[in-house]
Amino acid sequence: MKTRAVFLPLAAAASVLLGLGACTSTPQSRIASHPDVFDRLTPAEKTLVQQGRVGIGMDPGAVKLALGDPDRVTVEMTANGQSEVWHYQQTVYYDGAYLYPGPYWYHRHPYWDAYWGPGPWAFDYPAAVYDRFRVVFKDARVTSIRQEIP
Repeated sequence: MKTRAVFLPLAAAASVLLGLGACTSTPQSRIASHPDVFDRLTPAEKTLVQQGRVGIGMDPGAVKLALGDPDRVTVEMTANGQSEVWHYQQTVYYDGAYLYPGPYWYHRHPYWDAYWGPGPWAFDYPAAVYDRFRVVFKDARVTSIRQEIP
């Protein structure tokens, strides 16, 4: 009975860890999953993909190996034609502190001052969602890369 009591929590912990590990993919794990795509790349492209970077002229398969699946895909129409834009997004959450200048009530007394403190929404909503990477394709080749510098 004691063995079973020890085994069940260990098995549950192992399954959780394996499940969490499957959620994160790296360039190396994506290369291992798609060696045929990696084999057809040029040596320069292989080096970039292994580093998790993309370059001008790469095809969508190489970009997926380097960065993974995009979070969002949009289509852009310009005078030069149609382009496909892959967005790799990052969400930044509010840290919970803000400065509120103006009137407020504290213990049934009105005050007019700046208040520094957390709001009730502090951890509920993202403060910003922005494109960490923005990769533009025209004719199935990368023509533009925009990267957010932290």
